Amino acid sequence: QVQLLESGGGLVQAGDSLTLSCGFSGRVVRRYAMAWFRQAPGKEREFVAAITQSGASTNYVDSVEGRFTISRDNVKNAVTLQMNNLRPEDTAVYYCAADLSILTTSESMTENKYSYWGQGTQVTVSS
Repeated sequence: QVQLLESGGGLVQAGDSLTLSCGFSGRVVRRYAMAWFRQAPGKEREFVAAITQSGASTNYVDSVEGRFTISRDNVKNAVTLQMNNLRPEDTAVYYCAADLSILTTSESMTENKYSYWGQGTQVTVSS
């Protein structure tokens, strides 16, 4: 059974940086496409960033393009989201997700395509 565990959230000021990590266990991580989603108070969960099984391809929601970077280490079984120049609108619970069957960019951005989810980590950005 796949298990995902996020860490690294916290309270920061606008303009600061944070690094989120997602630990993966239970299966061979290199077979899984990985992604980060987030859910702000009163809003639906939304796609943030995704990375292919090999790490060769990534994609981002427009609002974080150029500020956030997703990466993975298949030896350490971890996926990282480096978040720079944070804004108050980035405040949300951030979730790590994984699936074996993500084949397209469109699928990678779609919440219901992911079978495995972490519990989430809170990121709060003050103005």
